[in-house]
Amino acid sequence: MNGIFMGTGLTLACLAATLAQAPSAQAKSAQAQVVQAQDARKAPDVLGRWLTDDKAGVVEIAPCGNALCGKLAAVLDPKAPSQDINNPDPALKGRPLAGIAILTGLARDGAGWSGGEAYDPKTGHTYRASIRLADDGQLDVTGCVLLICRTRHWTRSMEENSR
Repeated sequence: MNGIFMGTGLTLACLAATLAQAPSAQAKSAQAQVVQAQDARKAPDVLGRWLTDDKAGVVEIAPCGNALCGKLAAVLDPKAPSQDINNPDPALKGRPLAGIAILTGLARDGAGWSGGEAYDPKTGHTYRASIRLADDGQLDVTGCVLLICRTRHWTRSMEENSR
């Protein structure tokens, strides 16, 4: 142990002990996923059924894996097509509108949920999305393309209000 390592035995031993105690990247990732899953389950403020701003549908928001998602639970507009005819993917144009994912991949972000996507069946477009419970009890649903964002205000479904 002559040369540059001489006298560093204690320092190397301390470094080795510290590294042995530090969690691996996989362990940190697993811990983060557990926290996200717990956050998704602890989101009673946004969970449930929401009437869209145009009153054309009801979206049910629920945990899905480590995130929150929203599925179209009911189509209320009698003029709306029964199938996803505006979807850009020809293989999906024939699927029923009821039950399709409208919101996906929303992760807890402070007081809200972000990092997800919103699908608009009226246009067939998908947008970056975030949601937040407003002070008045409405759900602010924001969709963005590049730097342009638009927020819609959903209200709790009458079914939810009666529970």
